[in-house]
Amino acid sequence: MRIDVDLRKLRVFVEVVRQGGFSQAAKVVFSTQPTVSKVVKQLEDEFGVRLLNRIGHRSELTTAGEIVYRRALSLLTQGEDLIAELDELRGLKRGKLRVGFPRAGSSALFAPLFVSFRKRYPGIDVEIVVHDKDLAERLRAGELDLALLAHPIAQDFEAQDVRTEPLVVLLPPDHELADRKAISLERLATFPFILFEEGFALNDVILDACRAKGITPKIAARSSQVDFIVELVAAGVGIAFLPRVISEKHAHRSVRRALLDDPKSKWRIALAWRRGGYLSHAAHAWLAHTRGERVQISSTGGRKHDRRSAGT
Repeated sequence: MRIDVDLRKLRVFVEVVRQGGFSQAAKVVFSTQPTVSKVVKQLEDEFGVRLLNRIGHRSELTTAGEIVYRRALSLLTQGEDLIAELDELRGLKRGKLRVGFPRAGSSALFAPLFVSFRKRYPGIDVEIVVHDKDLAERLRAGELDLALLAHPIAQDFEAQDVRTEPLVVLLPPDHELADRKAISLERLATFPFILFEEGFALNDVILDACRAKGITPKIAARSSQVDFIVELVAAGVGIAFLPRVISEKHAHRSVRRALLDDPKSKWRIALAWRRGGYLSHAAHAWLAHTRGERVQISSTGGRKHDRRSAGT
């Protein structure tokens, strides 16, 4: 049986899986729900297997669907690489860069870098894409050139470390440990935790540290918003954890801060890209800029490094 693969259909299928349903995917691909359903049905007919199980308003992958989804990501990524490399050879996209950042902590770390980068490379069009949970998935799909991810970094990515930060515990002002400069995780074990929503990398750092010490924390609340988490702490709902640099940007007069006394609990972040994937000259310039280097991009697309301060 011969199958002619249509990348446009595969992209629709990938969005159905990623968004968890047809109506949500239709919004992302700027289509209608019946059209999206028709595309998936066409793929199922072409492959001769069911790809999705419809459960209420949601859809789940079948075993065959998992195989097609994994291969679809690979094919779409290769297609993006092919277009990017050919366009750059023709000089059409030499100045295009798509960088993905998590919502929490991006402004504190990268706003100054973004400003200095734009001054240094005014011809590069930088698209900042902010997502909370699926940056790695979008990077794999070729929708991003670079993404800021927290360690541990998956094996299918290469990465350049950006920063390592200690964690800070946030406490209500009347908390019995509020006057401490540093607090061990064991001392905090009996107090309710306020965590980020599921899928946030910082949760893994905290919960892994708890498991290593045999602690089962009580979760009082979850949120995707740093400001709301800080307000919950101020209201006495529980305690929370943030990287130090983010906690300093979200200081609150009714919240006390102390270092988490656990050397293994660090927030390590890196700029990641697809291992073996095509990395544009603009992406190389961004990576060099974060290292304090200057990259000169010639009219032929070549690169030349000049080690200087990133702020000059």
